[in-house]
Amino acid sequence: MWTEALIWLQIVVQTVFSSQETCSSFGYSLSSFYSRAKIISSNEGKTTCGCSILKRDKASLDEGLTPQKGNIENSDNLKSSYQRTNQMVLIKGGKFAMGTDKPFLPMDGEGPAREVKINSFYMDIYETSNEEFELFVNNTGYVTEAEKFGDSFVLEGKISKEIKKDIHQAVAAAPWWLPVKGAYWRKPEGPDSHIRDRMDHPVLHISWNDAVAFCKWGGKRLPTEAEWEYACRAGLQDKLYSWGNKLKKDGHHMANTWQGRFPTVDSGEDGYSGTAPVTAFPPNKFGLYNMLGNAWEWTQDWWSIRHPSHFQENPVS
Repeated sequence: MWTEALIWLQIVVQTVFSSQETCSSFGYSLSSFYSRAKIISSNEGKTTCGCSILKRDKASLDEGLTPQKGNIENSDNLKSSYQRTNQMVLIKGGKFAMGTDKPFLPMDGEGPAREVKINSFYMDIYETSNEEFELFVNNTGYVTEAEKFGDSFVLEGKISKEIKKDIHQAVAAAPWWLPVKGAYWRKPEGPDSHIRDRMDHPVLHISWNDAVAFCKWGGKRLPTEAEWEYACRAGLQDKLYSWGNKLKKDGHHMANTWQGRFPTVDSGEDGYSGTAPVTAFPPNKFGLYNMLGNAWEWTQDWWSIRHPSHFQENPVS
């Protein structure tokens, strides 16, 4: 997606629902795991991060527990130890230039720039946190696909020496991604890791199917790529970031991105080595947090490098 070369390399979810639906029947906001219930399925071709070239047997959503439709009570049960994140904002529809004619990485399929019209919709203010996803799992017994597969890919620089010594393969196009047995959302860097001090950080190792299940439980859906980009840009055009063209604003970091030597050393210059809390950093002009940086976010569409150049209304690839 747009400017995602700077995103901290993992996956989270954000949820949304259309403005015609009743807001009071939903417990999460339109920002990050859709909450920001947004999800994108990546199956076409290769990308520079190696995310779309996995070759494993498909896991059916039916193999997990059928998700239940959520309600306000679900989010009201969130523990009080962290700031409540079950909030959504109305994103008023409009037209914008989606994509770019000057892509940083042409193979990422960011072009061409094309005029798109989006209807109004609600979106989670924050990415889905570990705490919120734990509530979903505890309420439904859902088992993620990483748990079913028995492994998940972790960035090389985040893996302990003890775990790394038993790994003898990597993603060919992106050798910094290593398969770690026992890595999943509760143990994001492998069996010797935990999230006890990261409950307010974005949930990781979430597949598209996992994200869809979470969204359905909350009575939401993932955003389309067009909705996500519209919300990310927050009214700005021809800017590299949602706050302008420079990585820093007034000398301050505006997002959790990689500093140091990729992929082995993350200096944490922005205050965080790894992920940051979903409430960290200033929101964009639409009131959405961490739309850039921190973690990758799913959208509803299939990923593609080919896009029509003509005007479209509410496109879904």
